[in-house]
Amino acid sequence: MALLTTPTAAQRAVDARPPRASVRNWFALAVLMLPVLISSVDNTVLSFALPVISESLRPSAAAQLWIIDAYPLVLAGLLVAMGSLGDRWGRRRLLLIGATGFALVSIVAAFAPTAELLILARVGLGFFGAMLMPSTLSLLRSIFLDREQRRLAIAIWAAGFAAGSALGPIVGGILLEHFWWGSVFLIAVPVLIPLLVFAPLLVPESRDPNPGRIDLLSIGLTMVTLVPLVFAVKEFATHGFEWSQILLVLIGATAGILFVRRQLSRENPMLDMRLFRRGVFTGAVLINLVSVFSLVGFLFFVSQHLQLVLRLSPLDAAFALVPGLIVMIVAGLVVVPIVRLIRPSFVVATGLALAGTAYAIIMVTGQEATEATLAIAFAVLGLGIGAAETISNDLIISSVPADKAGAASGVSETSYELGAVLGTAVLGSILTAAYRGGVSLPAGLSSQDADTARETLGGAVSVAESIGGPAGANLLESARTSFDSGVVLTSGIGVGLMALAIVLALVSLRNTRS
Repeated sequence: MALLTTPTAAQRAVDARPPRASVRNWFALAVLMLPVLISSVDNTVLSFALPVISESLRPSAAAQLWIIDAYPLVLAGLLVAMGSLGDRWGRRRLLLIGATGFALVSIVAAFAPTAELLILARVGLGFFGAMLMPSTLSLLRSIFLDREQRRLAIAIWAAGFAAGSALGPIVGGILLEHFWWGSVFLIAVPVLIPLLVFAPLLVPESRDPNPGRIDLLSIGLTMVTLVPLVFAVKEFATHGFEWSQILLVLIGATAGILFVRRQLSRENPMLDMRLFRRGVFTGAVLINLVSVFSLVGFLFFVSQHLQLVLRLSPLDAAFALVPGLIVMIVAGLVVVPIVRLIRPSFVVATGLALAGTAYAIIMVTGQEATEATLAIAFAVLGLGIGAAETISNDLIISSVPADKAGAASGVSETSYELGAVLGTAVLGSILTAAYRGGVSLPAGLSSQDADTARETLGGAVSVAESIGGPAGANLLESARTSFDSGVVLTSGIGVGLMALAIVLALVSLRNTRS
């Protein structure tokens, strides 16, 4: 007669432990990293291509900012919606649709003959890019069930996103050294083709078994919230204060309030606003936003300083950022074992303090900043941002039920992309306003050349080279001095923002255990 035994507590714990990932799952992670890299590269690759584009297409200051921001702005407005669609239709299916559309529109962007068409292509890239990012992060939640393995997978994911953001200028610099500016868009095609081939073989499909209805009104409200607010910031930097900007802010704020009220009133909302009642979730989302804000804003002016002030070639300027890229990747991975021993709040606060230090280095050195100074500052920034992003992403994803991973991923990605938008919209607009207010134009310029030189540093360099002589030299010196004065101002704002973020991390994450 068989004896019936009662399982011990240790046996029950082993039986209840989620299954660990297989080798196939780790290959699936490698495949999912491809759209992560290309989406984040697209966020910053234009920072390096912008000087060349400004000389080739001669966009206005506002158009120049829109060329950069159209992509992350549309991305930010649609990420939550696309995360919900992935929950409903299938996350892998949405990933494959997005990859196909992204590759095709990238070809259109590469051969855009005007700034206006390039902006439209960037809008299309944002639409299809919004299908990529939430799908990757939510699929990781369904593939890696073991908490420690999922934390490592998310660390690799976050390191890949941060590395892609830093890799954008480097890839751009290498391509611009040998090809025309449109080549920075064509890199998406060879990267996404392996995804389309291997994702159906390695990545399992997943979806929410009880999804809500598609809420077109909520999708529209997210766009009406973001677009007027960003547009108002850009108009203020370009033309100064106008009463129409107040109207834009009111439109955006009203749409945002209506969006929140609609989500709270629905049984199955597109974005569960109740999640934001949790201090850890809200704090982690805001830390994500601030981290990307600081990274993209930093790259916006450093890439121009390296090329247009220090006169480095795109390739040399790109290699000046390589140490920071390496540090950012390593920091995102090394922080995984560290956070087991030290409270996440302290680790994140330390990372944000390092980012603030990087801005302080630029603020103090100002016009005397050398290539080495900028490389060191970017490495310090990368060390802090790489650590902070990994932990905050893990906290966001682990705090929601598995069947809502798509929506949570959308929130996480929205914070990323909104940070990218604000990094250039806010810091870029402040820098533009400071430049326009300080640049001195020589007498005798045509109205077209005067407008071009007044709009951007790239435009001033182009005009100075065309007129030559003492007048060109004086214009170039004035433009570079005005630009660097704006950099000092924006760096000071970056220091202040990082100080506030440190307080946020210490308060909102104070009860989170390692």
